[in-house]
Amino acid sequence: MKIRINPSKLCGSTEAPPSKSMAHRLLICAGLSKGESSISGVAPSEDMNATMDCLKALGAEIKYDGENAEIRGIDLNTSGAELPCRECGSTLRFFIPIALLTDKEIKFTGSERLYARNMSVYETICKEQNMQFELLKNGLTVCGRLKSGIYEVRGDISSQFISGLLFSLPLTSGNSEIRILPPVESRPYIDMTISALSSFGVKAEFTDENTIAVKGNQEYKAKELTVEGDYSNAAFFDALNLLGADVKVTGLNPESLQGDRVYKNLFKKIKNGAAEIDLSDCPDLGPVCMALAAECGGAKFTGTKRLRIKESDRCAAMADELLKFGAESKVYENEMTVFPSELKAPEEALSGHNDHRIVMALSCLLTKYGGEIEGAEAVSKSLPDFFTRLKKLGAEVTGI
Repeated sequence: MKIRINPSKLCGSTEAPPSKSMAHRLLICAGLSKGESSISGVAPSEDMNATMDCLKALGAEIKYDGENAEIRGIDLNTSGAELPCRECGSTLRFFIPIALLTDKEIKFTGSERLYARNMSVYETICKEQNMQFELLKNGLTVCGRLKSGIYEVRGDISSQFISGLLFSLPLTSGNSEIRILPPVESRPYIDMTISALSSFGVKAEFTDENTIAVKGNQEYKAKELTVEGDYSNAAFFDALNLLGADVKVTGLNPESLQGDRVYKNLFKKIKNGAAEIDLSDCPDLGPVCMALAAECGGAKFTGTKRLRIKESDRCAAMADELLKFGAESKVYENEMTVFPSELKAPEEALSGHNDHRIVMALSCLLTKYGGEIEGAEAVSKSLPDFFTRLKKLGAEVTGI
């Protein structure tokens, strides 16, 4: 889908969408619980559908009306299943250890881009415990029963591996320990997982800075909970204020554990020009921060290596698209610099690179400069009503 955005004066207020990161976690905990849980504030998106479809494939009963999910837990004695992860890395990495609780052959499906992402942590665990781990271009098959024990996990690959183990190890027969090898990136996402577990009566705790103790033989208890507002997606609407808009974002918890809560501080640095931003703990903020840097005098971004293995190579994608606005960038292995530039309306259509965060970041710039973007449908991955929200704030958005 190609859309055109004309230069527009945006104003008004919008409520932050529900947190996709926390919704994943609460849905999975509900799916692992005995009895029926109720999770409200689950916004529809491709990623949420992926997690709910995987729970259903494992035997969960889910009634979902587009906002509220009523969930009766899965059956870990399943005879085998196929889990459709679509393009969601969180879903895949969270569910692999869960699949390894069944001792049955479980197949994962999804896009080729998804299965090109790093799976080394789980591959090593499966090899060490003599479990099947067969990775293909567009799928993965695992089989075995995960054991309790001591797990060493690099902290600079992805916190999703640690979260996946945290969901599953409480259901094993003995106590476990996760030792995170520093440096530890995206620690707030680990804290969010531990918080979600606690909400369902499951205990896991840091015993020191890099060690998590997990008791075995625990039981998830069904709960009624509401998903809090999402800082990650709220950032796109707050970013409009650095482009001349007057937009207020409501519904955010100031005490949230979400790592992307830092976006307000990062935006302040970028607004002042020539900022240096470390994205190690908040890689999802990369595209919108890069877009704003192009507008506000440039910035140097470090800790960017994980942005290169997301839905797209986000550093290369943003460098290509910002150039169409007249902004030059340099991309390195773990660093990117956006140079000070005088922006202009792009003379050719922008590409969304099949990446929701790229589309939304570029769309923010288009509200000031105007232009077209192809692949706009990628927003359905996390925020299908993104353009509807922009229109309500006064943006002139038309489909082509």
